[in-house]
Amino acid sequence: MAARGAQKQAGGAPQGDVPGDKYRIPSDARAKERELGRTGVRVSILGVGGYHLGLPDEQESIRIVRRALDHGMNFLDNCWDYNDGRSEERMGKALRDGYREKAFLMTKLDGRTAQSTRDQLDQSLKRLQTEMIDLVQIHEVIRDDDPERCFAPGGTVEALVEARKAGKLRFIGFTGHKDPRIHRHMLETARKSSFHFDTVQMPINVLDAHYRSFEKEVLPLAQQEGTAVLGMKSMAAGLILESGAAAAVECLRYAMSVPGVSVTITGCDSEGVFEQALWLATTFKPMAEDEKAKLLRRTAAYAQGGKWEKFKTTQAFDGTEQHKQWLTSATL
Repeated sequence: MAARGAQKQAGGAPQGDVPGDKYRIPSDARAKERELGRTGVRVSILGVGGYHLGLPDEQESIRIVRRALDHGMNFLDNCWDYNDGRSEERMGKALRDGYREKAFLMTKLDGRTAQSTRDQLDQSLKRLQTEMIDLVQIHEVIRDDDPERCFAPGGTVEALVEARKAGKLRFIGFTGHKDPRIHRHMLETARKSSFHFDTVQMPINVLDAHYRSFEKEVLPLAQQEGTAVLGMKSMAAGLILESGAAAAVECLRYAMSVPGVSVTITGCDSEGVFEQALWLATTFKPMAEDEKAKLLRRTAAYAQGGKWEKFKTTQAFDGTEQHKQWLTSATL
């Protein structure tokens, strides 16, 4: 299952081949929670990544989402473009039968114009089978001029604020994986525009700590702004596992232990991988400082030049560069 996912994920590698019976999760086990910045909302410390839900068969995807919600793992990640909309469609089916009320639902939009943002949002609402999405984030802020485009008259932020007033969404954030400098510019542009982002999503992993570090350069600024930090790419899309630098559980525990991170989003392309994540979400204890230091010393050499964080150094993960029409239209 994981290998099949790797073939479909451009630039990526398997999340790990975890046997379905390796982790025994008690029926009453509940995921631990943290505050989501200044939103007043509490969310699970691990979130279910939406991209990988498009990789196994549909029924397995639905089971993963529902089991997560039954155990309080309530943060659900998604994106308008994931798997040509299939990820949102599957999540929408999983959220039927009362499951929507258990979820903190997030999706991401690619549009850089107000009209493309409106159109993409309406498609996401339909696929997710909901009238309101808890958090909508501007996807892939990876270009130097993305902040100006988002905040320009007739840009993304205009449409998102309009949608929030209309009750289509509750909170607004942005994501990116390329360079902490661009994230900082986005936060600074928001401040100059008298706008406050509720969340910001960024890579947090054992290699990022050494190279173009979002953890060191962006996380402190987000905390100053009162913007919740969402960690992603804890395994660098599986490439850290491929490199041999660290194991999956080490990667997740490190990312979850970084002070200031509200939720770590992880892809689950099989029920075995999901159970590993759920086990961590329900039993988590922060990594001790000496353990963290030892792990960082061991991974430092692997981080050189961003070799295993290809989302920073190549365009293999840049969906909006490979499909530039997504920035200005709602056509997949």
